[in-house]
Amino acid sequence: MRSSESRNVGDNAGGGPQGSGQVKGGRRAQLEHTGLRHGWTTGACATAATTAAYTALLTGEFPDPVTITLPKGQTPSFALAAEELTDGSAMAGIVKDAGDDPDVTHGALVRATVRRLPAGSGVVFKAGPGVGTITRPGLPLPVGEAAVNPVPRRMMSEHVAEVAARYGGSGDVEITVSVDHGEEIARSTWNPRLGILGGLSILGTTGIVVPYSCSAWIDSIRRGVDVARAAGRTHVAGCTGSTSEKTVVAEYGLPEDALLDMGDFAGAVLKYLRRHPVDRLTICGGFAKLSKLAVGHLDLHSGRSQVDKGFLAELARSGGADEPLAAEVGAANTGLAALQLCQAAGVPLGDLVAQAARDEALAVLRGAPVAVDVICIDRAGTVVGRSTVR
Repeated sequence: MRSSESRNVGDNAGGGPQGSGQVKGGRRAQLEHTGLRHGWTTGACATAATTAAYTALLTGEFPDPVTITLPKGQTPSFALAAEELTDGSAMAGIVKDAGDDPDVTHGALVRATVRRLPAGSGVVFKAGPGVGTITRPGLPLPVGEAAVNPVPRRMMSEHVAEVAARYGGSGDVEITVSVDHGEEIARSTWNPRLGILGGLSILGTTGIVVPYSCSAWIDSIRRGVDVARAAGRTHVAGCTGSTSEKTVVAEYGLPEDALLDMGDFAGAVLKYLRRHPVDRLTICGGFAKLSKLAVGHLDLHSGRSQVDKGFLAELARSGGADEPLAAEVGAANTGLAALQLCQAAGVPLGDLVAQAARDEALAVLRGAPVAVDVICIDRAGTVVGRSTVR
């Protein structure tokens, strides 16, 4: 299963209004250029199921289709595939449509069961059948929690609050998310190795699954570079997803047609800029993903490259880590866990990864007149490492 950030599908793409005949740039234009149909994350499906179930719990009727609002403002509607209402709880199910993406969860039935809790309890999340539980540190949730990631949790909580306000509920509920056959599907993912046991993770930062096609996406990257150059942009940014895009815009104020949605294809950006240079390239992405670039991987997809904890341990040593800390870094469960160990000890592992990634990028550029800097972020978009421009 893909584990990259969900990429933004906005309402317009920069470079001129839609239908104007002008060539558009930016990340939305890249998606349009692929000709592939986007889909919905498990987080969006769980949010829709939660909204329908809580509405039925308060009103006695399931909305079908049920409409939700995604973090970028889109308002998709989902048909219910399952529903059940009892005195104390309600369950709704949504079949995940991943669009043209070869996601192993495509077609899976995502269920949410909502149960009333006493006033003041807030929203509590539980893992039902087919949804995993966190058993190791280094993930964005504490050990013992249901593997429902932070953004889907926020989406579900916000929709619970909206339904409660509309129909007079307290908003104090337990949400149990389950996925039919999820434990079996999870064997095809990295979840067991990461210590997520019992099933799948409920994922998504935008609610949208961008279709994965190597040739189509690499072609869209090239088109994005061409549009940026034609618009006279001298500074472009290769972003791994919507969170890194926001970071770059906040840091440098780049216009949309200077943003390249490189996804996992760092090599495609660098090789094309080698032949079609701009003055400056900023690469921005998650710490773990960019640690792969730092060690020389040009395809950052989780199925084709892995975080090298031994390499991170060596970097930590070069940054002042003693041997016990370096050993902990080398044995860490995830890249994030390695980063957190070093942050606690005052070792600048994020900066060291950014510098190493920049140097690898310059090596791929082979002397092309492109200055490069790298920014590493965590899942929340906080900058955890950066290089100088070289």
